[in-house]
Amino acid sequence: MTFKKTIIVVASLAMTISGQAQQPIKKTTASTLGYSITPVNIQNVKLTDNFWLPIIKKVQEKTIEYAIQKCEEEGRMDNFLIAGGIMKGEVKGQMPFDDTDVYKIIEGASNTLISEPNPKLSILLDSLISIIKVGQEKDGYLTTWRTINPAKPPATWVPVIEGKRWESLQISHELYNSGHMFEAAVVHYEATGKRNFLDIAIKNADLLVKTFGDNANQVHGVPGHQIVETGLVKLYQITKNKAYLNLAKYFLDNRGNPKNHALYGAYSQDDIPVIQQKEAVGHAVRAVYMYAGMTDIAAIENDKEYLNAVNALWTNMVNKKMYITGGIGAIHDGEAFGANYELPNLTAYNETCAAIGDVYWNHRLHNLTGSSDYYNVIERTLYNGLISGISLDGKQFFYPNALESDGVYKNNRGSCTRQSWFDCSCCPTNLIRFIPSIPGLIYSTSKEVLYVNLYASNNAKITLDKTELEIAQQTNYPWDGKVAVTVSPKKESEFTIKLRIPGWATNQVLPGDLYSYKNVSSAKTTVSINGKPINYQVDKGYITITRKWKKGDKITLNFPMEVKEVVTNSKVESNIGKVALEYGPIVYAIEEIDNATAFDKITVDANDSFKVQKENNLLDGVNTIQNKKLKAIPYYSWSNRGVGKMKVWIDYKE
Repeated sequence: MTFKKTIIVVASLAMTISGQAQQPIKKTTASTLGYSITPVNIQNVKLTDNFWLPIIKKVQEKTIEYAIQKCEEEGRMDNFLIAGGIMKGEVKGQMPFDDTDVYKIIEGASNTLISEPNPKLSILLDSLISIIKVGQEKDGYLTTWRTINPAKPPATWVPVIEGKRWESLQISHELYNSGHMFEAAVVHYEATGKRNFLDIAIKNADLLVKTFGDNANQVHGVPGHQIVETGLVKLYQITKNKAYLNLAKYFLDNRGNPKNHALYGAYSQDDIPVIQQKEAVGHAVRAVYMYAGMTDIAAIENDKEYLNAVNALWTNMVNKKMYITGGIGAIHDGEAFGANYELPNLTAYNETCAAIGDVYWNHRLHNLTGSSDYYNVIERTLYNGLISGISLDGKQFFYPNALESDGVYKNNRGSCTRQSWFDCSCCPTNLIRFIPSIPGLIYSTSKEVLYVNLYASNNAKITLDKTELEIAQQTNYPWDGKVAVTVSPKKESEFTIKLRIPGWATNQVLPGDLYSYKNVSSAKTTVSINGKPINYQVDKGYITITRKWKKGDKITLNFPMEVKEVVTNSKVESNIGKVALEYGPIVYAIEEIDNATAFDKITVDANDSFKVQKENNLLDGVNTIQNKKLKAIPYYSWSNRGVGKMKVWIDYKE
């Protein structure tokens, strides 16, 4: 990665201020304490995949540098220097959480370093961290806009939030800033073994522990925008300081508690206690970050009330409030969940950050249970409503992800196509922090069990309780359903391999009855070992094979793919009389540029037959679905060729 002037300017400035970063200490990895299943670290998974590797490299080689440039232009780094007295001026930018864009860039770049060493990138991160340190107050407090001038917050979209620290927790984002910092600092520490960012985070966390609680001299309150809870848990997992875990639980326990603070309401999931919440409501990003934190508490504390609540919330969301793309948050007003079955298409919100947060939550639920239901949600989200948020060139973004466009309605924060940046730039930098971590979703382990959760060409080194092995996948997934998995234990050993059967291959769109396939496919998944077909057992959605494995054993999977028509539960009024097209895990859309004649009159009928065609020169290489009336492209790739009409749901004629 080349950062040109950026690395020179930022590095020289930072080193002048703070001197050299600390020497590395022995590298460690956060424990998954409380969870029975452990993800295989991205350090041990080397992608060779033709689908995911180019997307990850695009973020690493283009989007990170682009975002740093934008942050410099908008004064993100300057704010830390102004807060620390190195520069003069008022706060720059428009949001009280602008600091977090820098943290998320560091997190994504750190995930990049875990995958592959990069000295220039490592120096750049030390430089950025040195600048962050300048903005931290002596007692550990770190929210630059308040340090610079509490009477002049940057946010023009909220009332003035002047006054003392913590007085406007509902809207100040002070704790949200801390949460993203904690998450980034832990990943940076895991990537580099350096404590320079971790020590900044610990100093801030210690201040929070001292500040918040039930004692008379402490602040009674909870964050307006959740994420500090999962950040505190990650710090606990690294440091084993239980005060951080206790504070995370304090924040969650006191949501919906009017004796603790004046309640913020359902928008912030602060109307009733979290263990009583059964319906996903309010701001969708806040919600899934909170549900992830609740799942951490359920796992680590073995808390049944928390577990019952997250199960109820997940069931409500997946059965009644999730788009076919895995998107969540139906309405623009409050970036929020709608009512049950309220899933409009033209005005769908589906914030990119919400899709990312939902993957984080479902990953935790899988680590707790081992059920493939959670990975079916993850896969649907990854291939559709999450990567739709970033353009093919890595420099244009969707904040909301609509399922229909008339080419006029400005669904994307003032635009009806992708934008190069936003005044609120949470989504671009969240994509940066998340996408380089995708290899860490592919495999997980539990004792002598290896879970193969996602299908992508890679080579991985994995250690079970008693077995060291290498595993390799060769596949053209998601464009076809054939997967070859080569297993090579260090020595012949008995252990279990679990291979997820994708939901679409079992005639299940999503868990529950929100969506279904119009026609049930009779095609079955086939499995062979060393060329010999086998009968297999299925456990929680996984093909489960226990045997003595020897070096070079080859599992061949075939998930038969065919074009499928999806229909929606009749309670979703916006989709009555319509179908959507899928092929494998990919949801398709029709775009006006490919269907210029009578776009609004395109229909699908019962007699239609479809062909799937690989088009290497279209949209970086995609499978298209075609018949005599239409040509459909993968939903994630729409709006890369200018402004025009698009729809996922197509009128159906019996």
